[in-house]
Order: sequence, then structure tokens, then C-alpha cells
Amino acid sequence: MKIPYVDLQAQWRAEKKELLPRISNILSKGQYVIGQEIDKFENNITKISKTKYAVALNSGTDALTLGLKLIGVKKGDEVITPPNSFISSTTSIAHVGAKPVFADVLKDQNIDPRQIEKKITKKTKAIMPVHLTGRVCEMNPIQKISKKYNIPIIEDAAQSIGSRYFNKQSGSFGEVGCFSAHPLKNLNACGDAGFLVTNNFEIYKKARILRNHGLENRNKVNHFGFISRMDIIQAAILNFRLKKLNSTVKKRRANADFYFKNLDRKFYFLNDEKEYQFNTYHTFVVQTPKRDKLIEFLKKNNIGTAIHYPIPIHLQPASKYLGFKKGAFPETEKQSKKIITIPIHQNLSMSNLKKIVHLMNKFAKNNS
Repeated sequence: MKIPYVDLQAQWRAEKKELLPRISNILSKGQYVIGQEIDKFENNITKISKTKYAVALNSGTDALTLGLKLIGVKKGDEVITPPNSFISSTTSIAHVGAKPVFADVLKDQNIDPRQIEKKITKKTKAIMPVHLTGRVCEMNPIQKISKKYNIPIIEDAAQSIGSRYFNKQSGSFGEVGCFSAHPLKNLNACGDAGFLVTNNFEIYKKARILRNHGLENRNKVNHFGFISRMDIIQAAILNFRLKKLNSTVKKRRANADFYFKNLDRKFYFLNDEKEYQFNTYHTFVVQTPKRDKLIEFLKKNNIGTAIHYPIPIHLQPASKYLGFKKGAFPETEKQSKKIITIPIHQNLSMSNLKKIVHLMNKFAKNNS
């Protein structure tokens, strides 16, 4: 029996009896873009994120791009961010004409606050921490740096809906928090979707206008905007799945706990959860110097895996103009050769988990 890295088909089988009538109801009304379902979703998100405002968008990437524009980042400015994220964090910086300035990461894969401070210049106009794997970055020192230099924080919280740090919600630490609801996320749409959150009314008001061409009303445009709005069908799907988010996170945390307790710690490096963290485990990443060999072994035994991410952003062809070479960010580069993401999704059975652990520990024993 194959154990996939992600099992969206299982999710659909479990939900379709309830979800199909909701989609049918949306289609029958003939309103597909802006409406009550969007308002409902945004209201639901403010309750989860503990922020005043939320704006539904068509992707986490657009959330980041709009967020950067709305906090005043423009051409020639610099934004500090880690080089081990998905490319969209850096892409959004480039799209507003700013320069991405990379800061290396800690052993838990999240940005190192000490490296952030070293990268600050007169051109630094934002700090973009990325909460990888569902683990919130060390935001206390990052907020102190932000306050010390009067530099706003924009959180790439794409992977961390519901995560907490000292009991404070992901996305609520900075001026803007940006989330993805891509199909692979814990809160997932059936296509592209995302949203931003903020406590700043002006940012909220401008984001709502800019996402819809910049229209003040049907016939008046004060600022040229974008087509960054979420469609009604995705909002309806997300409103339905929001009701299951707590159980989804609970199951993922239970799966993670099983791995923590049973994987061979002598062979695999695991990032344990600290007492002040509440991680939602969008992914479960282990590190091993035998990563590539392990992937092939698990593949032969019908277990799907992934790598998040094998090529750091500063070494991507698109980043060539920035002038980085191998060795620029040693911790990121070291981790990129060791990290492997194993199945953590909520549809795993106990027999699935036991099989994964058994095979991984068998591999460890044979390759130690």
C-alpha cells in the first residue's frame, strides 16, 4: 500500500457529501467574485488570527506583494528575509522593485535574529521572517530589532495558520501577516487562495481596493490595482474547512509526537517543539546526511517524501543578479543537503505511521 506525502484524494472522499452541496449552492446564485461568502471568510480569519482585519486574496504570494506595497516598500529599498523559503517570499520583494537581502537561519530552519541585525542598512525598509513548517520564528528578538531600528515586520506566515509563539498567533506580530491557502496547506482551498491580516485600518482599506483593480466603485478608480481577489467558491470551501482546522492540527500534532517519540534520534535530527511554541506541522522535516539514499529507500517501499527546499533561493538561476555564490549562507546550504519532509497529513493511519517509523529506523540501523 502506497503512503503518499500528501493525500488530497482522501480529503475529498471524506468531505464530498458535505462540500458538493455548498459548491452547488454558490453556483446556483450566479455570484462568483465578491460577496457575503468572502465577508464571512474574512470575519472567520480575524477570529483565528486575533487581528482586527483580514483581506481574502487569490494567493499567499499576492498577500506578500500587496503587503510590501502597503507598508511603503518600493524600488531601491531592501527587505531582509531568509534564503531557504519557497521562492514566493523573495519573488514578492522583487516584484515591488526592492532588493532581497538574505539572512541565514537557525538549526530549526527559521531566520536567525542575530543575522537580521547584521544585514540592516539605511536602505532596509522591512523585515520578512518566514514561519517554515508551521513553526513561528523567534519573534521576540525580531520585534526588538524592528522597534530599535523602526523597521516594519511583514510575516510570511504561509505555512503557519493557527501556530502560536508565547501564546500569540502567527501573523499578528508584524504590520502585516500573509497566509497561503494553497491545496497543500493545513487550511487548503481547491486551487490558489490566500489572505493577509493586519491591525492597521488604512492597510486593510487599501488592500480591499487594490485587490479588485483599484476600484472605489464600479466606475471610479483612484489607484491602479490588481486582480488579487479570492473567488467565492474557494471562500466557501475554506469556510467549510475552517470548521475542521482544529481537528486537522490536532491530528498533525499527534502524528508529529509519534515521530518525535519513535524515530532514531541518533541518526535523524529533529527540531523539537519548545515549551513556548505551538507548531501546526504544515510539514515534518528531519535531517540526515544520507538524505538522497533515504528518499530512494522510502520510494521503493511506497512512501512518498519531498524536500523543502533542495536549492536555496540565493543559488537559484533567477537570483544570479544578486551575485551570491556557494558558501554565502552556510547553515542554509548545509541543511538543504540533509532535509527531507516525511508524511504528516491528517489522513495517516496508525499503521501508516508505524510503517514509516519502522522503515526509517531500519534504514538508520543499516546505514549507521
